[in-house]
Amino acid sequence: VQLVESGGGLVQPGGSLRLSCVGSGFTFSRFVMRWYRQAPGKERELVADILSAGGGTNYADSVKGRFTISRDNAKNTVYLQMNNLKPEDTAVYFCKAAAPSRPLYYWGQGTQVTVSS
Repeated sequence: VQLVESGGGLVQPGGSLRLSCVGSGFTFSRFVMRWYRQAPGKERELVADILSAGGGTNYADSVKGRFTISRDNAKNTVYLQMNNLKPEDTAVYFCKAAAPSRPLYYWGQGTQVTVSS
């Protein structure tokens, strides 16, 4: 099982990035996919999630209206489009796959996002 994130980097405030997370070794389409982030000295927090079927989504209040989560089950990929980035969005971003109806989770290794002028 693997989850591999990409797309992080350094961006100026107000800029945009799109993160990708590719899953393998499990039935991607059946899993709820989530993006978390962890800033230095802070706890990991849930940013957004998307259901396996139908694509229902939820967002943390801090990113509503700026971030969009989406998935392409044919490509085993979940995305996080991040617009109007702020310095407080600086963190390592992780994707997580959560199995339906049982406590089975997979994590990616994370990708660094730094928002700074």
